Amino acid sequence: MLELSRFQGMIIKLIFLDSEKHHKPHIHVYYGEYEASVGIDGELLSGSLPIKKLKLLQAWMILHEDELYKAWNNAVQGIPFDNIKPLE
Repeated sequence: MLELSRFQGMIIKLIFLDSEKHHKPHIHVYYGEYEASVGIDGELLSGSLPIKKLKLLQAWMILHEDELYKAWNNAVQGIPFDNIKPLE
């Protein structure tokens, strides 16, 4: 699992060749004791996050949708991907 971005205490990661469990493009998010898988479309697939952090993450995902899909497509093929700029 490689780090894609980090901001506001959240760590966003992608897993290489990870298309089996959720069958849709998604990221893995870690925030303190919370862990979640979130679809690139913003859907919470599993786990949990505080609602304010989830909303912040969803806003970031909207801003970086093209980059997220590019990173996802690379990761499921085992190809390295670029980090995405965090929120400032």
